[in-house]
Amino acid sequence: MVKLKRKTAASTALLVIGFTLFLLVNEPQAVYAMHIMEGFLPVGWAIFWWVAFIPFFILGVRAIRKITKEAPELKLMLGLAAAFTFVLSALKIPSVTGSSSHPTGTGLGTVMFGPLPMSVLGSMVLLFQAVLLAHGGLTTLGANAFSMAVAGPAAGYAVYRLLMRSGSKQGLAIFSAAAVADLATYIVTSIQLAVAFPAVEGGIIASFMKFGGIFAITQIPLAVSEGLLTVLIWNWLQSFNTDELSILKRRMKGERV
Repeated sequence: MVKLKRKTAASTALLVIGFTLFLLVNEPQAVYAMHIMEGFLPVGWAIFWWVAFIPFFILGVRAIRKITKEAPELKLMLGLAAAFTFVLSALKIPSVTGSSSHPTGTGLGTVMFGPLPMSVLGSMVLLFQAVLLAHGGLTTLGANAFSMAVAGPAAGYAVYRLLMRSGSKQGLAIFSAAAVADLATYIVTSIQLAVAFPAVEGGIIASFMKFGGIFAITQIPLAVSEGLLTVLIWNWLQSFNTDELSILKRRMKGERV
C-alpha cells in the first residue's frame, strides 16, 4: 500500500512538473496568426484566390461522393486523413509577417485518395481553424485553401505517381509526396504574398525571394519531418487497417471495389 502511494505521488509530481514546464515554455506572447491571417490580403487578391479555389472544391466534392458511394468502408480513412491534416497544420511557428510556418499534413490523404478530395478535406480543416482557433481567416480562406489544399496535394501526388511508376519503393514515394506537398504549399504562399505585396525595388521577384527565403529556414526541416511522420503513419495503417488499404490499392489501380 505504501509503495503504491509513493508511486502515485511520484506520478502526480511528474505530471505537475510537466505541466509547469509546458506553461513556462508556452508562455502567452504576441505572434502572427497562422496561415495568411484575416484581412491581410488586399480585397482584389482575396477575391481572386477564392475564384481560383472554388472549381477545385466542386471537383473535390464530386470525387468524395464517388469514393463514399463506391466504397463506404473508406469513410473512416477519409476522417483519418482530415484529422491528420488538422493536427499537423495546427502546429504553428511564427514566420513571415501575416503568416506562419507549419506542417500541412496533406500528404497522407493525397497518397490515399488523390489531390481532389484533399481540396475539400484541407479547406474544411482551414475553415474550422479560422472559425475556432483564429488561425487564418475567412477572407483569406480562398488563398490558404488554394496553397495548402490544392497546390500542395497536386504537387505531392505528381511526385508520388512519378516515383511509383519509376519503380521506387513506396516508402520513398510517400516520404517525397508529403515533403513536396509541404514545400509546394509554401512556394505558392510566397507567390501569393509576393504578387500582393511586391517590393519597391525588384518588384514581385524580389518580394518572392524574400518571402520564400524566410519560409525556407523553418519549412525545409518541417517538410523532412512531415515526410518521415507520414511514412510512420502509413506503416501503422498497413499493420492495423489491411482491409481498407486493400480497397484503396484496388481503387488506385482503377479496379472496381
